[in-house]
Amino acid sequence: MEAKKQLQNLTPYQPGKPIEEVKREYGLTKITKLASNENPYGSSPSVRDAIIAETAHLGLYPDGYSAELREELSEFLGVKQEKLIFGNGSDEVVQILSRSYLREGTNTVMAEHTFPQYKHNAIIEGAEIREVPLINGEHDLKGMLGAIDENTRIVWLCSPNNPTGHYISQKAFESFMAEVPEHVLVVSDEAYYEYVVAEDYPETIPYLSQYPNLVIMRTFSKAYGLAALRIGYGIADERIIRAIEPAREPFNTSRIAQAAARAAIKDQDFLASCLDRNRKGLKQYYDFCEKNGLSYYPSQGNFILIDFNEDANKLFQHLLERGYIVRSGAALGFPTSLRITVGDEIQNKEIISHLETYLETAAGIKKETV
Repeated sequence: MEAKKQLQNLTPYQPGKPIEEVKREYGLTKITKLASNENPYGSSPSVRDAIIAETAHLGLYPDGYSAELREELSEFLGVKQEKLIFGNGSDEVVQILSRSYLREGTNTVMAEHTFPQYKHNAIIEGAEIREVPLINGEHDLKGMLGAIDENTRIVWLCSPNNPTGHYISQKAFESFMAEVPEHVLVVSDEAYYEYVVAEDYPETIPYLSQYPNLVIMRTFSKAYGLAALRIGYGIADERIIRAIEPAREPFNTSRIAQAAARAAIKDQDFLASCLDRNRKGLKQYYDFCEKNGLSYYPSQGNFILIDFNEDANKLFQHLLERGYIVRSGAALGFPTSLRITVGDEIQNKEIISHLETYLETAAGIKKETV
């Protein structure tokens, strides 16, 4: 038996090494994982209470429609319930959209270095992928418009972009949407929405009434700290939601995830605290970069991409052997950079100390060889 041809040269998503594996391999007792843009402060205490309460119902299937969460989120966002779809992480919403709109003979447009699951799912569906290079870490919206034709079905915008942390401004977003043909779906992936502090970042939900071809994606995995439970959502015109619902698997989000998300929404004080500490953590990295003359992208997320002018895999390995798991830029299209998740204050200080030692040693070696 043969699987579809699109899968033959496609590799599964490669997450960072598990903590326990790193401990065993390098004989370490403490591991600090700053690779997957998780919230270092976890989730609200009320989330844990909601999870414990839900364990009394583990023998029952979840509500496939996510009715209670739908009601809570609808009120919180100020959108009609019919405009929402839930997924096993926003990754599944990407999959649902791809399954619904992409096929052989169609194409999809995206940035060249962005969230890899857009491309991954498009390949599976047999669609042509049109990647437009970033300009200084930002989406080239003019270039993306030029890549659209009559066979384009989806354009993916990742804002803030993973892995660069850049965002699309309100003015740029408005100009782009005004020029996109009506037959093209524009997906605004806002996984890091809660972390954004830029004053000109667009509030995209009001644009749904103006652009029925707009889909917004968000998640509870990042700022809300529910990565382990895998729950994200899409917001779109009711006609789009009705069209793509048949591609959603039944019972795709668990009872526990739905209960946790409802509790997370209600604790905005905890969220605000996480966001404040994230900005302080980013400043730690900015100061480190400025002190050492390193190039970096100012980030609107909970991560930072730093160019060390060194082999990223070598530096990644150096940190791994000392108990720090980060993301090598080599796998992200930035072969001399590391993407580092912003941890808590102590975690940031520790990894910065290791990086400074590495840079001092490397500088000494280079000086000796001159």
